[in-house]
Amino acid sequence: MAEFIPEANKRSASGIPTGKLALYWLLCSEIVIFGGVLAAYLMHRLAHPEWGFQAAHTNVVAGTINTFVLLTSSLFAVLAHAAAAEGDGKKAANYLWMTIGGALLFLGIKSVEWYTEISHGYTITSSTFWSFYYTAAGIHASHVIAGALVMLWVIQSAKKNQFLYRVENVGLYWHFVDIVWIFLFPLLYIAK
Repeated sequence: MAEFIPEANKRSASGIPTGKLALYWLLCSEIVIFGGVLAAYLMHRLAHPEWGFQAAHTNVVAGTINTFVLLTSSLFAVLAHAAAAEGDGKKAANYLWMTIGGALLFLGIKSVEWYTEISHGYTITSSTFWSFYYTAAGIHASHVIAGALVMLWVIQSAKKNQFLYRVENVGLYWHFVDIVWIFLFPLLYIAK
């Protein structure tokens, strides 16, 4: 039995499937959001060298572990896409579950990290650095949550071998989330 593909995903004036084109538009808007936050952070950081002292209180070990967790979860997203491309929806769904596991581990580590920082008095209102830190990391964490929720939705059809093209789309979104972290990690944790 041939896979049902919605009519909207068959049409394409650009040669790119409609769903993927919509994802690209979404990612472009997300680049604008994160680009604005990061540009504002960099401009303020260059004008305030005292931020280095405050950045020294971020947990580099937690940030490093979370970087490894996200990169590993991206590997699982790639493996899910490869399985979907081979027509193995169950295998793709299993790899997406592993990707979600990485998202949950990332959020768990981030929660412990934030609890520790807040309990030491480093809150969103402590200084402009901490405002940027919590805002940028918080927006990123909300994207991790959104990605995991969309993966849950994609898993439901993938395990039935339906709509396997969605596995690639959610993987592309997940790679974007990881790339944003690759920019946030050195700026918030390492550049002291």
